[in-house]
Amino acid sequence: DIGNTQTVIGVFLKDQLIANWRLSTDRRKTVDEYGILLKGLFADCNLQADKITKAIIANVVPPVSGLFEKVVEKYFGVSALVVGPGIKTGLSIKIENPREVGANLVANAVAGVNMYGPPLIIVDFGTATAFCAIAPNGDYLGGAIAPGLNIISEALFRYTAELPHVRLSKPKTVIGKNTISGMQSGLIYGYIGLVEGLINRIKSEMNCNAKVVATGSLSEIIDSETKSVDLINPDLTLEGLRLIAELNS
Repeated sequence: DIGNTQTVIGVFLKDQLIANWRLSTDRRKTVDEYGILLKGLFADCNLQADKITKAIIANVVPPVSGLFEKVVEKYFGVSALVVGPGIKTGLSIKIENPREVGANLVANAVAGVNMYGPPLIIVDFGTATAFCAIAPNGDYLGGAIAPGLNIISEALFRYTAELPHVRLSKPKTVIGKNTISGMQSGLIYGYIGLVEGLINRIKSEMNCNAKVVATGSLSEIIDSETKSVDLINPDLTLEGLRLIAELNS
């Protein structure tokens, strides 16, 4: 799962996720650099690269997709399936141009429908935060995209003269007692307000009580402070990729 900021790699034995790693997405790395890194991670977990029988890639960073395809072929001896137009997903995507839906969001939807059943709202907290609406009949209706929490934090620092970088952690109180805690309050609790507001508006338009599933690297920070999220699955995208790989075997 290649994202703008991080790349998440998982290894499945049948339907069990037996290892996973979260790496920085680095467009400067070469095929060999990523290959050596992955072989080392496999060795640390006592996994054999030559036992890999299939691979699948979801990518939202076009310059990196071909690189990982080459890594998989050279170091693991398999040709990777790339999530995109023409592959089987089982989804009926009801937006103006289905090709616009990110591969990671397709994987999330496939996993969500298969694991929890529709109707669903899936919130993926990544570089951007994406909200996906799944109808009671399983149709992918569309969604909303907001800037991610890290982007907002970086913008607050970059475009103000005297505000510092702050760690994304919850302050003790909403009313900040200094600049740092005030910024943390605005970032964390303000962002929770954004998330809750969009979830409520999406539910209203769907006109049904959809279950809300969160995933992504920042989902746990948000979940502990809101009742709008029903459950967290940090491996949702990987599970979706496994299911898509099985559909296309």
